[in-house]
Amino acid sequence: MSDEIEWWEYDDAAEMAAAVAGDIGFIIESAIDARGAAVIALAGGKTPIPIYEKLSSAKLDWKRVTIVPGDERIVPLGDPLSNVTVLAKFFLPKGARVMPIVPNAIDDYKAAGRSADALMQDLHWPLDLCLLGVGNDGHTASIFPGPDFEEAVNGPKDRRALGVMPDPMPPEAPVRRVTLSLAAITTARALLIAVRGDEKRAVIETAIKQGRSSPYPIGLALAGTELPVDIHWAPA
Repeated sequence: MSDEIEWWEYDDAAEMAAAVAGDIGFIIESAIDARGAAVIALAGGKTPIPIYEKLSSAKLDWKRVTIVPGDERIVPLGDPLSNVTVLAKFFLPKGARVMPIVPNAIDDYKAAGRSADALMQDLHWPLDLCLLGVGNDGHTASIFPGPDFEEAVNGPKDRRALGVMPDPMPPEAPVRRVTLSLAAITTARALLIAVRGDEKRAVIETAIKQGRSSPYPIGLALAGTELPVDIHWAPA
């Protein structure tokens, strides 16, 4: 586990959004300066929406930025559950390349995962940034308990994405998913976590204490990375 896990606390979601957007902007600029382009993975869900609102107003060379969702629900583009649809709303108008990773009208979640992995193999790797959220159950990206959990956390190191079927299905989005693998997450050049609420903070703190024996996906992610990790937290 990284010896440098630093918590950043804020009074509210707006203050956190401004800080995290500033950090992401700096990472993007540094990647562009270093090699002319940036490839980042951004989280889905409601928590990062204020972050994306702030980030999308930043004066960056967006045409040199490729954005992929850290996970995606297997739903059509435009569906309210689609993470890439939300990212496209903020960043396509800026000129960024926002990559859908789930083919339209595909039923086989395993095939969807193989397709996403093939797409990501063509990107510069490792990611310059992976922004993660965390669920109250300790999941991150779409690494959930279920039949694909072992493959997600211990699959081939060069696998970047795979299809997963959570079990039980999350009630707020009871659909199959495609997710970055744990290896793809933990090899990112920068790893940021943004969460809100006491319950999620307690889960992360427990996961950190458990280390590599943690049953929580976020615990395994933190245990598997050797780079510094910034955890940004605000009240619910």
